[in-house]
Amino acid sequence: MCISALSILRVACALILSISICTKSSESARVLGLFPTLGKSHLIIQMEVIKTLIDRGHNVTVVTTLPVTKGNRNFQHIKLPERSYPEWIFTSFIEDRKGLMDELKQTSVMTDIALNISEASLADLIKSDFLNEEPFDLVVLGYFFNDFFMGIAAHFKSPLVIIDTHKPLFLTNSMIGNPSETLYVPNGLLDDTQPLSFVGRVRNTLFYFLEVVYSKFYIRSLNNIYEKYFPGAKYPSLIDMFKNVSLILQTSHFSEGIIRPEVPALIPIAGIQAKSKPDPLPKDLSLILDGATEHGVIYFSLGTNAKSSDRNPITIRSIYNVFSKLKQKVIWKWENGDYPGNASNIFYKKWFPQDDILAHRNLRLFVSHCGLGSVVESNYHGVPVLAIPLFGDQFGNAKGMVDAGFAVQLDYQKLTEESFGRAVKEMLDNPSYREKIQTFSKLYRDRPMSIRDTAAYWMEYVIRHRGAKHMQSPAVHMNAFAYYGLDVIAFLLVIVYIVFKTISVCCCTLIYRCRKSEIGGTDKRKKE
Repeated sequence: MCISALSILRVACALILSISICTKSSESARVLGLFPTLGKSHLIIQMEVIKTLIDRGHNVTVVTTLPVTKGNRNFQHIKLPERSYPEWIFTSFIEDRKGLMDELKQTSVMTDIALNISEASLADLIKSDFLNEEPFDLVVLGYFFNDFFMGIAAHFKSPLVIIDTHKPLFLTNSMIGNPSETLYVPNGLLDDTQPLSFVGRVRNTLFYFLEVVYSKFYIRSLNNIYEKYFPGAKYPSLIDMFKNVSLILQTSHFSEGIIRPEVPALIPIAGIQAKSKPDPLPKDLSLILDGATEHGVIYFSLGTNAKSSDRNPITIRSIYNVFSKLKQKVIWKWENGDYPGNASNIFYKKWFPQDDILAHRNLRLFVSHCGLGSVVESNYHGVPVLAIPLFGDQFGNAKGMVDAGFAVQLDYQKLTEESFGRAVKEMLDNPSYREKIQTFSKLYRDRPMSIRDTAAYWMEYVIRHRGAKHMQSPAVHMNAFAYYGLDVIAFLLVIVYIVFKTISVCCCTLIYRCRKSEIGGTDKRKKE
């Protein structure tokens, strides 16, 4: 009996050992996160994605230009020199926007600046002898004006996953063969919603072709930088790397109201940075929010790029005058010590734990620029939004919330004390905004598995299946002529032309013979 028990024990130990070895081999992958973003809001989302792999025991190396919190043994952080956009670029975007041509010029200038900054970060990384590291099983790229970082994945011959903190656009769609449907899917940079009107469909289609043309010039700029560091004699081309993207983790979700086609390689992870159980608030914030049981709290933030302290003083004074007269406490993200006023109900700070604030039961209203990260967090926690979009996709984000019934939108350039005051009063006094977004929040959270588990599963899926090429859409490898069916249309037109020509010739021949026969018969009768 002792021998039998000993045998069973040995078998059990061997089984446990084999399981642990298998588990380690399948779970402990080497993962590289490339997050050279200048936007803290983007980095928050990217780090939440990569933390899902850290928590699952993978050995993760993260490259950033911004500081991050390091805790786990299996996490290595490489900090590159920090750079920033010049302040005038956002002031130009926000204060000097007068029409489409101005926006196009400003976009071109910002693109050039962003590419220069991203290239400098790539050069810093390569100078650090990083390319001599051991190969990685997966490279995860935080995507934002830095496509040439894909060369790092080419160097290590690693599968590539992209985290896109914007709605799907032409270039990212084309990487995975996701269709850009112009007739019923509003462009992420426009403020249209579904269903599209005739004018909306025309505008959407024209903007799509503008995107296609712009992307050609944009890719040329990217390629010049890419080939400088990853020459064609040694590495695949940038276009080939576009086609090598295994997966895109997208901060969007169908419940937001835009129904679009999605290929298997497009995984929605909107809300990944929103915590179902918020972290404890700092003591000063906790006192404000916990104590505001009667009238509640308003939170005001214009994001990490467009600082409140850099905005038009007249507009800021109008906002302050309204806030200072309210019964509610106001938490205002303000980036320097030169406050617009010292009202006792307003609390200023350079940075706040936004997600934890939005999760608080006493928060009544979020005054926001409607960056995608802020929209996602307000959706998740069910907080109504007073939207003041400033540039880019923020206008479309705001319009979507307004149409859903849980936001009011103001034009920043036309904002006055009266218009801002009316909007704040409307949203505080009318419970329908909160009721609608609370209902939507339940819908938004209702998913077959948690957002973190979804992101982790699909990244591990790519690791397990060495790039998961079987998920790739055939559209990735089609040229424009074939993708848009121009060859099929040309072929069918030729067939139609041949058939028409054949019928035409036959008819002409038949008519000719009939007339000839009639003429012959007439001549015969005349002779008789």
